[in-house]
Amino acid sequence: MNTPTREKQLVDAFTTLADTLVVGYDVVDLLQSLVEDCRDILDVEAAGILLADATGRLEVVASTSEASNLVEILQVDAQAGPCWEAFTTGEIVRLPDLDAEPERWQRFRDEAHARGFRGVFAIPLRLRDDIIGTLNLLRVQTGDMSERDIRAARALGDVATIGILHERSHQDSAVVRRQLQSALDSRIAIEQAKGFIAYQNGVSPDQAFQLILAFARSHKIRLSEVATRLIEHTITLS
Repeated sequence: MNTPTREKQLVDAFTTLADTLVVGYDVVDLLQSLVEDCRDILDVEAAGILLADATGRLEVVASTSEASNLVEILQVDAQAGPCWEAFTTGEIVRLPDLDAEPERWQRFRDEAHARGFRGVFAIPLRLRDDIIGTLNLLRVQTGDMSERDIRAARALGDVATIGILHERSHQDSAVVRRQLQSALDSRIAIEQAKGFIAYQNGVSPDQAFQLILAFARSHKIRLSEVATRLIEHTITLS
């Protein structure tokens, strides 16, 4: 990607994040935009976000692919892997070649290899001492990400994190915990709606998710609300 195009995309990405951070914004929509921007702008093929629930367990809340390949990798990593380490240490974890990584992450490495990924980069979503999850970038080839891409990913993640956590300066932290838990709960509805649309239209889970996402954005309705209403049969995508 040439520099002028990349810089314009970055400006557009930050503008989108800023526009999303309005009263009543939806965390799922915000993070879905973030992973898509990272995939399109940075030198990676896939991106996903894990958020911590009330017990500290990491759960998948957004990904560039709803197919099982990416989600399964992130679910494995939520228990033991580079993304879990980034979350617990608060430091960026860079794995340009999974074959050279610690044996303790063998299960994660095997899952990633089986799905065609060779490099992983995990960036904590943090604001000072608050860490709410990780932004995870995956590559199909070995090789380190450029410092420019790492800085860009971290900056995008920082903006999203600040937006999620900014209410703590005005309200009790329980507000933010409830907001994050709501985002995690929304994934259940999205998964159910995705299965329903996939079955109804004879398409793949990935294609079903794109149909739901396109409907939400074209009608300016929250993704989680569209999913819930699809399950309740109060709207259709046609």
